[in-house]
Amino acid sequence: MDLVPLFGQLAISLLLGLLVGLQRERTESNIAGFRTFPLITLFGTLSAILANAFDSPWIVGVGFVGVVALAVVGNFPKFQHDNSDKHDTGVTTEAAMLVMYAVGALVVVGPWEIAVAVGGTVAILLYLKPQLHGFASRLGDQDFRAILQFVLITFVILPVLPNQQYDPIAAVGPLLQPFFPNAVFPDFAILNPYEIWWLVVLVVGISMGAYVSYKLFGSRAGTVLGGVLGGLISSTATTVSYSRRSAQKPNLAALSASVIMIATTVTYLRVLLEIGIAGPSFLPTAIGPIGVLFVVSLVLSISTWVMGRQGEADMPEQSNPSEMKTAFIFAILYAVVLMAVAAGKAFFPGALYIVAILSGMTDMDAITLSTSRLVQSDALQSATGWRLIVTASMSNLAFKGAIVAFIGDRRLARQIAILFGISLLSGVAVLALW
Repeated sequence: MDLVPLFGQLAISLLLGLLVGLQRERTESNIAGFRTFPLITLFGTLSAILANAFDSPWIVGVGFVGVVALAVVGNFPKFQHDNSDKHDTGVTTEAAMLVMYAVGALVVVGPWEIAVAVGGTVAILLYLKPQLHGFASRLGDQDFRAILQFVLITFVILPVLPNQQYDPIAAVGPLLQPFFPNAVFPDFAILNPYEIWWLVVLVVGISMGAYVSYKLFGSRAGTVLGGVLGGLISSTATTVSYSRRSAQKPNLAALSASVIMIATTVTYLRVLLEIGIAGPSFLPTAIGPIGVLFVVSLVLSISTWVMGRQGEADMPEQSNPSEMKTAFIFAILYAVVLMAVAAGKAFFPGALYIVAILSGMTDMDAITLSTSRLVQSDALQSATGWRLIVTASMSNLAFKGAIVAFIGDRRLARQIAILFGISLLSGVAVLALW
């Protein structure tokens, strides 16, 4: 009998139990701590080993009942004392005991990687109790509605949409034929409702994840984290918020410039992530030029942060990114940009860059995703694709710079003009030399 796998399973079980037990010991749990949890996970592992050896899976079930009995016995002091201040009235530790017994058994009967992931997740959930309770207390009705709307967008609307291509030109072709009798309309069967809404889920999901993180960490997220979350939620909205803040508090101009630059830098990472998901074959071509812009922006962000890290770093209140109205607007915008890029390629190749400039002013998602899908389907050359995205990013920079100039403090406007000017020159250089 090979004992090495058995000792490996016992070692993994012991370490997972020690990890959770250490966390419980630090919180002064009355029922189970640093010694009890390793014993529970080892008990689960040994039960699974014996169940395999005797071909009797019921052994694991009996062991589970034993852990339940242990939890009940350990709670007798709770039942005998009326003073709840001295005894923990929650059942978190008891639930963790049951889960960790199952984790110990899973080390043997299932992929041990899943057991490690579950055990680590349990430890993290127990450790993050204050943050999770703070997050729950900060959630208002609108925030809970945002979560439900994201569930609606993802799990209710998406599955029922048809997953097939539609050609809107074919639908109106007979109406246009009398006016253009000799016209031959190209194939524009590029609108897929399921695909469009899936990309809506992607964009809203990225923003929603950042929004939840903002709620978890609170308004005092700090300069760097505030910029990162702002870039993931909306770099344009972040620019507006901090421009207004600088106008109200001119002494925060340097800090505002730092947050705006960090949010702008994160936008390039968001663009690369969207390209990798929507057009994976396009990513190797696009990562070079867009990566150059990211590096330039990162260097500018670091230098700006070093110079302006003193001061307050409260993060302004963020809006709900999963509003149904916002989702539908993005779906329509994406479809329009997709059709505009395809039509521009077919009829007016030079108009592609006009589409990129207009669509990129307030938002990079629509042009990035539409271009990536067209490149992925070989409807657009990859070299043209990354040039459109870089052009859109430059348009976005110019638009945000205009926002700062109109509503921000003069010192902030001067800083952003220099920083964005360097970024724009980098974009021009990439377009000219790449």
